[in-house]
Amino acid sequence: MKKIVLFALCSFGLLISCSKDADVSSPESNTNLMAGNRLTTGASARDFLSNDTFDRLLIEIDYVTGFAPTAGAIANFEEFLRARTHKEIIEFTYSAVSSPNEDSLSLDEVVELEKENRDEYNNGSTLAIHIYFADAPAESDDESEGLVTLGAVYRNTSMVIYESTIKDMAGSSTAVSTEEVETATILHEFGHLFGLVNLSTESVNDHEDTETENHCNVDGCLMRAELQFGASLLKQMEKNTSKGLASIPDLDAECLLDLQKYGGR
Repeated sequence: MKKIVLFALCSFGLLISCSKDADVSSPESNTNLMAGNRLTTGASARDFLSNDTFDRLLIEIDYVTGFAPTAGAIANFEEFLRARTHKEIIEFTYSAVSSPNEDSLSLDEVVELEKENRDEYNNGSTLAIHIYFADAPAESDDESEGLVTLGAVYRNTSMVIYESTIKDMAGSSTAVSTEEVETATILHEFGHLFGLVNLSTESVNDHEDTETENHCNVDGCLMRAELQFGASLLKQMEKNTSKGLASIPDLDAECLLDLQKYGGR
């Protein structure tokens, strides 16, 4: 990979964080096989949401042995996709991969791991996405300050989940499970692949956070920037649970309008 412009948002107290690229290029991007999967984040919003070009979604999950996602989180993820897109055929493939044996991972290293391990690319009416579940934290983490990254999207069909960090975070709570933290991370990051907020798309109504681009300014939304909760997402999820509410935030009405604009539900 030659160039990646990365916007990383981390927050205090071990909470969900995301990363997005504004410009991605690589030697392989000129090949017919990979070109459609080497675009900027959000560029495939309509492809994900509608059936105009692709009516089948293939999700390739590569995980370091011992760091596979929970079955519950993947079930929640599939339910989310079926609720928000028009895809009737959604398939998952799983592969255990060897550990890179790194103490932490830079985004460049994540991109190299995708090159080494990714098997599925867009083909005919099938839209493919690659998700890598890592056994090492993000290089940008600063645990002394409580700044960590749980997940990142860096191309139109590429995502990394820092599973070791998720396990550590969930392990510190008696009210929130690994499955719930995984679900919140995956859904938030996939919201960015859907183009939220103003990410290779334009919102129906202005609801972008003026202080943190590509995030929603509506209280309680899944796409809300972490710092805007006033506390860590973990504390927010625990608070929701204590009130008998769903621990994981949902998309607000403005984000749903944006998805509908680009062919979603």
